[in-house]
Amino acid sequence: MDSRKLAQRCRDLAENRKAEDVVILDVRKLSSVTDYFVVATGTSEPHLRAVEDELVSRLRDEDGIAPNSTDGSAQSSWLVLDFFDVIVHVMRAETREKYDLEGLWGEAPRVRAVRKKSAAADSE
Repeated sequence: MDSRKLAQRCRDLAENRKAEDVVILDVRKLSSVTDYFVVATGTSEPHLRAVEDELVSRLRDEDGIAPNSTDGSAQSSWLVLDFFDVIVHVMRAETREKYDLEGLWGEAPRVRAVRKKSAAADSE
């Protein structure tokens, strides 16, 4: 799976677990470390763990992909999942505001979500 599709898959999985304000930053022209950041907000420690579990288990079971490394914990209010070309940050709102990754990487374009049409919309 290419890095853009992986970033989009991570966004979709985070949103499956009701992560808030999920954004993808395209940092390919700004960083030699990774291609995309996925940044998401969780509302509590259990919510952070649920988002992490969704990402790790579904990517492993359905796509055969595992993170190269993980860092942080739900108690620290910031989890990082490193998939090499995609780095996922799941944070509590106050941590996200404090570290402001979107501001720090402000020159990085955001990848817009591509929403699939529903079957009902297709039949109209």
